Amino acid sequence: MVALLPFERCWTIGTAKPGKSMKFGALLPLTLIGVSLSGASCSSTVASIDPGKYDKMSCAALNSALGDTATDISRTAISRGKVANTSLPSWLLGGERVKTVVANRDTAKIERLQQQQQAIIAARKKRCPSSQ
Repeated sequence: MVALLPFERCWTIGTAKPGKSMKFGALLPLTLIGVSLSGASCSSTVASIDPGKYDKMSCAALNSALGDTATDISRTAISRGKVANTSLPSWLLGGERVKTVVANRDTAKIERLQQQQQAIIAARKKRCPSSQ
């Protein structure tokens, strides 16, 4: 007989043979949701867009900012896709709602990043003749 800690009993599921448990099967969906939520909250957030700050930047700085913004958009879109395609078990109550909330948060972040990108492009067109 295997002695389980109190918290391990809560996560043991399935019809495992005596002495064996299937703890990790239950933890996987919860871990995926936790990682998605922590990743969404730890990533850089975009504050209000101030087009005036881009007017003061050099062409090289604008190009760099544009590349950084494009990278952030791609990273967020990939994260949103992973969250949307995560398969959750039906017994995980509220799992689909969490997926929807995280995907909507990522969509809003992408929209803000796209607005920031458009502000950088407009400033670059005014300031840098070679970008046209």
